[in-house]
Amino acid sequence: MNALKFITCGSVDDGKSTLIGRLLVDTKAVLQDHLAGVQRSGETDLALLTDGLSAEREQGITIDVAYRYFNTESRKFIIGDAPGHEQYTRNMVTAASSADAAVVLVDAFKLDWVNPGLQLLPQTRRHSLLVNMLRVPSIVFAINKLDAVADPTVAYKNIAGALNQFAQDAGITIAAMIPVSALKGWNVVTTENNDQTDWCGYTGPSLLSILEELPVTPAESDVAFSFPVQWVEKPGAPTLVASRTALPPEGAAAAPWGGPAAQHHDSGVTTQGRRVLWGRVATGSIGPGQTIKVFPSGQTAVVSQVLSATRQPQKKAAGQSAGIVLDREVDVSRGDWILAAEGSPEGQRQLNTTVAWMDDEPLVAGRLYWALHGHRWVKVKVQRVVDRLNVNTLAEEEATELPPNAIGHVTLALQEPLATLPFVQSRILGALVLVDTANHKTSGAVLVN
Repeated sequence: MNALKFITCGSVDDGKSTLIGRLLVDTKAVLQDHLAGVQRSGETDLALLTDGLSAEREQGITIDVAYRYFNTESRKFIIGDAPGHEQYTRNMVTAASSADAAVVLVDAFKLDWVNPGLQLLPQTRRHSLLVNMLRVPSIVFAINKLDAVADPTVAYKNIAGALNQFAQDAGITIAAMIPVSALKGWNVVTTENNDQTDWCGYTGPSLLSILEELPVTPAESDVAFSFPVQWVEKPGAPTLVASRTALPPEGAAAAPWGGPAAQHHDSGVTTQGRRVLWGRVATGSIGPGQTIKVFPSGQTAVVSQVLSATRQPQKKAAGQSAGIVLDREVDVSRGDWILAAEGSPEGQRQLNTTVAWMDDEPLVAGRLYWALHGHRWVKVKVQRVVDRLNVNTLAEEEATELPPNAIGHVTLALQEPLATLPFVQSRILGALVLVDTANHKTSGAVLVN
């Protein structure tokens, strides 16, 4: 079974770091010397296993996304511990954009759990809306700290009712809902260490058992072939294996190359003196004989060879890295897209989008930003802020700007066309990142409607 990449998210101090620490400790994924280093007054502070920055340890909060790895007999896992503070929403969005699942923690102790009509915390709602908007395939709600309330059965029932109602109103599909105590380990790795077998009236599997069965994000194989060019290898040059995304260029549409050191490969495969276009297949598949077109130039050619990272000829599908050799030389640069000659999206100069705004300055009409689509940079102008989503009522309210951490509909005008699809069809072709032209800060996550 493929490795599952999931994140923990939710409001501040809901126990996200502690939950990950519990998963690592109870699955024996922590070395003894590391475990000894997180002892505080004779007790193990599980949160310190992921909060690695000095500022995180001093303030007792999560700031940056920390990735940890562990495995069970049936599966490997990659965990992203996302911060809960509103000001670090950009970090949470970054982690969620590539996740297969999201575990949204809800702190029972913070809520009016005796009230069947209780209100969820705004950040719980915001994070749930964001992971759903980013098409994270599986969303699991973990109701935490039930060991700290007087009647955990009533608390679980009322909070689960509020979450189900919110999910129904927001159009969120819940993969699972489970009561847990990250601190004590109840229902996290096993259900055997609970005080009783039906704790909170719950008789289902543990959180880890649920995670072991969740699907990974499927490759976008049902969409026409698309391929963002990351690097162009000249004839006779060594292959460079690189993943760095350069900063936006100064006065140019394509970013300059500034990648890491070269890794040399020599397999004896000849490319007939032609350039090799390296990158990762975004959608569809590619093999010799297929006709492609270069975007934005519109030139067409036929694929002569498709190479693996070790320069072995083989067909490649969505999610796999590849080197493409064409039957003739055409003008292709880093940032261009190689698209299927038939069935590919046409270039658009105006986009109706949903934006998750993450900058400290509000998004207003008339502002200019860099937009990154694949490896292609273009200038964009905010044409209109249409509305803003109220995370408490889920109503779309008229707005003229998006403040920090808001979600809304925005119309963008592009200086050059981009080949996009609606985000509901393609998570890759339908997503952009807005970057401030002055300080290069990531300002917003953009989903094409």
